[in-house]
Amino acid sequence: MAIAAALPGWILARRYAPAILEPDSAPQRSVAIVFGAGIRSDGRPMRVLEDRVRTAAELYHAGSVSQILLSGATERMGHHETDAMLELILQLGVPRDKLWLDYEGTRTFETCIRASTRWSIKDAILVTQRFHLPRALLICDGIGIDSIGVAADRRAYSRPSMAFWRLREIPATLRALWDLNVHGRETASPPPAQEINDHES
Repeated sequence: MAIAAALPGWILARRYAPAILEPDSAPQRSVAIVFGAGIRSDGRPMRVLEDRVRTAAELYHAGSVSQILLSGATERMGHHETDAMLELILQLGVPRDKLWLDYEGTRTFETCIRASTRWSIKDAILVTQRFHLPRALLICDGIGIDSIGVAADRRAYSRPSMAFWRLREIPATLRALWDLNVHGRETASPPPAQEINDHES
């Protein structure tokens, strides 16, 4: 049973391996999409998230992208994930007017749907770790975003952390397949226009 549940993820990893690149090999795309991954109680990004933001900043400074979408949802002790991502990437020298903020990035699927419907993104570099990229690429492929993945593995993560993330990908991948094949775009719930304007101002 466990092998059967993990099989889709293994197939996707093989399928999308050629589309996963290192930052210095990335071609030009319009936008980098950075997915949330958690914040500490003091509001600072977790290591996995910090590496995603730093990789996106690297892509911007290298001229690989001209815009960056930061998508998060976690809130801890009065701090919001997207704000933590914004603070860090501004420190890394990316101008505020080159950033789009998505405060409702509860799931990879929702982030990708809104990237398409709210920001009209047609092509993108997906910035996250290798364990997450096959699922993110699958979703963007399924909704019509021409995407490649850039691995944000900038350090060696602890074994417990990697075990958690890889185990989490099994049900998340099955749900992504369900969403794409059963619900499709109807699953998306874009934030109200007023909320978007408040966060983007």
